[in-house]
This record gives sequence, structure tokens and C-alpha cells, in this order.
Amino acid sequence: MKRRTAREKALQALFQMDMSGMTADEALTNVYEDTPSDEYLEALVKGAAENKEKIDGLIKENLEKWSFDRLAKVDKNIMRVAVYELLEVKDVPNKVVINEAIEIAKTYGDDQSGKFINGVLSKVNSSIETQGE
Repeated sequence: MKRRTAREKALQALFQMDMSGMTADEALTNVYEDTPSDEYLEALVKGAAENKEKIDGLIKENLEKWSFDRLAKVDKNIMRVAVYELLEVKDVPNKVVINEAIEIAKTYGDDQSGKFINGVLSKVNSSIETQGE
């Protein structure tokens, strides 16, 4: 599975978890449909779920003039996948992670999602680099 596909399926799984309270394994079963399992997809979903508090904290710290609770669920989950990658995936350049999130936002979010997510993720990335993680 291509990493873009894994990211899109991770978004779908996290969205399902957000909406229905299902577990990561249940959501992964739903998004796999008839495709074979994928290590990267599972790492994204489980990693974002296990680190949700830390990830959401980073997103909240870098929002300007927005409350976290008012964010669209799609945008929130696109950012969760991306922030997890920024924190934990070392073999993908941060610029690529942010660009992928923007492209996914253009497909699944509204007209402003790409710009909004770019702004927030750029700030998150700067704060991560400043902390030396």
C-alpha cells in the first residue's frame, strides 16, 4: 500500500473512532475492506490513538483564534495523523508529511482546510524542532 493511501485510510479509521468510539482494531478492520493489512497504516492509526493526548495538546498549543472543539473532525484527524508522523516517523521528511496532509485536506476537507492545516502543522513542526524531538 502506498503511504498516501495509508494516510487516507488512517484518516478514515481515526474519524470512525472519533464518531463511534470504536477501537483502533475495529476501525482498521473497517478500512481494510478486502485489502491486505499494512504495517504503516497500523502504525499511524495505533500511534495516533495511543498518543492522542500529546498530539491534541500540540495542536491546541498551535491554534490561533480557534478552539480545538470547533475544529472539523476531518481536519482534526488529518492533523493527528500528520503530527504523529512529525513526532515518530523519522524516515519521512517533515516537509513531505505536511504536504501530504495538505493534499489529503484538499480532498477530504472544505475549501479552507488545506491552508488552515498548513498553518497549524507548520507551527507544530517548528515547536517540535525547537524542543529537539
